[in-house]
Amino acid sequence: MMLEIFHYEYGISAIDSGYIRPRHAAIHFVVDAGRVAIVDTGTNDSLPRVEAALEAMGLAADNVDYVILTHVHLDHAGGAGSLMRAFPGAKLVVHPRGARHMADPSKLVAGAAAVYGSSEVRRMYGEVLPIPAERIIEAPHETVIRLGNRELLCLDTPGHARHHICIVDRSANAIFSGDTFGLSYRELDTDGRQFVFPTTTPVQFDPVALHASIDLLMSFHPRVMYLTHFSELRDLELHAAELHRQIDAHVAIARREARPGSDRHARIRANLAHLLVNEVERFGCRLGPAEVLKLWESDIELNAQGLDIWLDTSAK
Repeated sequence: MMLEIFHYEYGISAIDSGYIRPRHAAIHFVVDAGRVAIVDTGTNDSLPRVEAALEAMGLAADNVDYVILTHVHLDHAGGAGSLMRAFPGAKLVVHPRGARHMADPSKLVAGAAAVYGSSEVRRMYGEVLPIPAERIIEAPHETVIRLGNRELLCLDTPGHARHHICIVDRSANAIFSGDTFGLSYRELDTDGRQFVFPTTTPVQFDPVALHASIDLLMSFHPRVMYLTHFSELRDLELHAAELHRQIDAHVAIARREARPGSDRHARIRANLAHLLVNEVERFGCRLGPAEVLKLWESDIELNAQGLDIWLDTSAK
């Protein structure tokens, strides 16, 4: 297997999980004193990549102490059961709201099927395996996980999902942000600068909570964020401001298109595509609109679905 490993400072590295397309979703590794924490898992298909990465780093299954999930959406957690079977000494760390779904993933799979369709969920994720409850560590706000000689601090960060945690690595002055700090695909990097865009994926998008979670992360004054989509992000003060502005732009689109009708979702999606193209052009990226929209096709669809659901739930 040809596997690219992205090596960063302070014992942190990442691989491509193999989900959807190259460099769409990352799996991160934290290594300290020979002990390993894996942050997010991709799908079942990611396991051979994880095992190959560990072997390339001179590590084995019994070096893995933790598998940490930022949240239980299946592109982040679908492979957790497979990894836990492969690493029998590891504990799973997850938000308390997500723990029951890892022990019994049936409702999680049903929720994904409601978004994607049952056949597509089976194709993308295969069988999502349950994890014994005794191997699961629930991580409420400010839970500390000790890995080797360092501590990892888990923060409750709702907004993208109510079961979302971000992990602060104070030794590296870095945060593993899952989806809370948006999406940043490397194809859009321009003149050493990185483009970021928020994710409003269904079904628990909450703009007020997401703004607050971004502010909480920034209160730690991190040097870098490690995003699941996709990996190392720098210039964080700039990106935080951009995310706040763009979250408000998403909400404005949803409210503008809130009138009922069978075409509401399509209207929101078209407006989001227009927003993305304009933001990328404003950023100065050299990719054309068609290339940009192809890269972000699934994200724009999911963002539109999330806003559609938010409109319905916030009106109650």
